[in-house]
Amino acid sequence: MTERGPEQTADESALYVFAVCNAPDPAVFVRLPGVAVETQLRPLRFGGLTAIVQTVRAADFTDEAWQTRMSDRDELERYARAHHDVVSAAAASCPTVPLPLATLYHGEERARRALLDETERFRAALERTAGHCEWGVKVYAPESPPPDQGHLPSREEAPAARSRPAPGAGLAYLERKRGVQAQRERRHEDALRVAETVDAAFQCIAASGRRLRLHAPEPAGQGRVQVLNATYLVAEHQAAELDALTRTLRDATGARIEVSGPWVPYSFVGEV
Repeated sequence: MTERGPEQTADESALYVFAVCNAPDPAVFVRLPGVAVETQLRPLRFGGLTAIVQTVRAADFTDEAWQTRMSDRDELERYARAHHDVVSAAAASCPTVPLPLATLYHGEERARRALLDETERFRAALERTAGHCEWGVKVYAPESPPPDQGHLPSREEAPAARSRPAPGAGLAYLERKRGVQAQRERRHEDALRVAETVDAAFQCIAASGRRLRLHAPEPAGQGRVQVLNATYLVAEHQAAELDALTRTLRDATGARIEVSGPWVPYSFVGEV
């Protein structure tokens, strides 16, 4: 949906679209700057719905300008936060479909036509997510236990052990290595089963759920390996039930379960 070109003059403008709503309260946007402090947020009506929009300098959103902004972490965070603030304000006012960061059109009429083409999708997404929030759930495998030191020789015994290996010492060492590997594999399999248990439990109270890509293992020494990264669409009135379920699962599984939210349902507006 984004229309962004390589060259725009400083005088040209574009329309930035934050979200599509049913009937937002204009008062919630009065003090929000959006992504351009020189212009105000305003509603754009189309097909019985309302888009929250803002006029911006087109030159600030050329491909080159946006790529530069993407490489500046602080600047990108500022834009992302401003975008999220507007979406969150809209969602607090009425059912809302958030649009991706930097969704722009060359002019109001082009924006209205493009949004009209998506009216049915927006309506379906609004109906699907009304009265629901998104919750993130991450499950981590238990930390690895410290290595067994019992088989290591003492400092006094080490020289003799090196000079006169005990019969079968090599075989015993290999068996220990195999045992450690087998134990590691069992722990990982147990953690995966816990992840499936947690996911199944949250799916029971969620209207929908999505499994996301697992994060890379954390640096050595921190001992956190993620086995579940998921997000769930849960009715607002079930927030207490979700909290109680989380505590029950932690007690029952002993796993490290992190829950974040509630969020605007970004992950579920496209599933229509």
